[in-house]
Amino acid sequence: MNLATLKRRPFVIAAVAMVLTLVAVVVAFNFIGDEKKIERRIERLHALDDPRFHQELGVLLGPPFVAGNRARVLKNGDEIFPAMLAAIRGATTTITFETYIYWSGDIGREFTQALADRARAGVKVHVLLDWVGSAKMDDTLLDAMKSAGVQIYKFHPPHWSQLGRLNNRTHRKLLVVDGRIGFTGGVGIAPLWTGKAQDPEHWRDTHFQVEGPVVAQMQAVFLDNWIKVSGEVLHGPTYFPQLAAVGSSLAQMFSSSPSGGSESMQLMYLLAITAASRSIDLSAAYFVPDELSSNALVAAMKRGVKLRIVVPGPHIDSDTVRSASRGRWGPLLAAGALIAEYQPTMYHCKVMVVDGLLVSVGSTNFDNRSFRLNDEATLNILDAEFAAQQTRIFDDDLRLSRTVSLAEWRQRPWREQLAERFASLIGSQL
Repeated sequence: MNLATLKRRPFVIAAVAMVLTLVAVVVAFNFIGDEKKIERRIERLHALDDPRFHQELGVLLGPPFVAGNRARVLKNGDEIFPAMLAAIRGATTTITFETYIYWSGDIGREFTQALADRARAGVKVHVLLDWVGSAKMDDTLLDAMKSAGVQIYKFHPPHWSQLGRLNNRTHRKLLVVDGRIGFTGGVGIAPLWTGKAQDPEHWRDTHFQVEGPVVAQMQAVFLDNWIKVSGEVLHGPTYFPQLAAVGSSLAQMFSSSPSGGSESMQLMYLLAITAASRSIDLSAAYFVPDELSSNALVAAMKRGVKLRIVVPGPHIDSDTVRSASRGRWGPLLAAGALIAEYQPTMYHCKVMVVDGLLVSVGSTNFDNRSFRLNDEATLNILDAEFAAQQTRIFDDDLRLSRTVSLAEWRQRPWREQLAERFASLIGSQL
């Protein structure tokens, strides 16, 4: 080694150290985050049917509950996609559409055609796609929409200025047409969501069509991310028309994001669980509760709340999530929870029904990724009749599910337990 090399060594070491430090910082921002977590159990102050509960929920999460709404449940692709496409094709002024999954295939082309047609007819069409979730979307679909006048942005594409946000995805599923009709739930634009959940190639999912004053809140949630990616503020009566009462439901649409209010989703779940007096029915595509959430559910059961959870069974798109989920069932099963695995196909529903009154639905999963890392949106509806309908749907799903007993859980094979331990190491990312 010559003298020049020896002289350069300290600079090389320093440069390497700086690069490693930068990588460590980027990883920390992406996988840990910089906001505080909810760490303590929430005290039970109000029952869920106490008006003070939904008043407090509105104050803590952002928008208040508004009256005069009507919601229609849509089960599986055969009901969901025709309703969404009919609304798009009937648009006269504006369409705002934000989604995580948008892939190629027949249903992707159908949405592209419908959105492009309305743009050519003079409707203002704005589409926000997640960069990761739309990775399987052909450029031909993007080009077809852009050439027709559709305004399209992708959320957090790789760029040096966003290195700390690469793990922050928009997982929201929002469609608002003419500022008057909204859709939200769990569905993505991909072949897996078509059909009627008839086999493992066609998933079980639920979406909601909404009308009434709460649609303005749905539009505002879309606008939250649209401003971030475009810098453009969409406003005026074409986006926010006057909305008269069309039904009897109280409703609230709120959102969460690591860039502000990342704990809103978990806070909503914890408040609802803590306020429950009789029952919690949870349809959970990805159920990986942290210790705080698990303790809240156990505490609810100890005061007499009946907890039922339906999760995916043998058909799931992430074995790691399944392992991490099953590893955390022990305390819940021991406290009396009913946990059942849906058998026919992948179960992608994200619905919670509490005390036969509150229905919560949207893009949010019961896991840390939704609670801390993703941009999410959830619709809360207070309506006993509507909740009863969702309970009947839950019962239908439960009949197609296999219940897991505490004894069976305790006797699971050692290989399965080992996989659960490994999965738990990355539980913060699931």
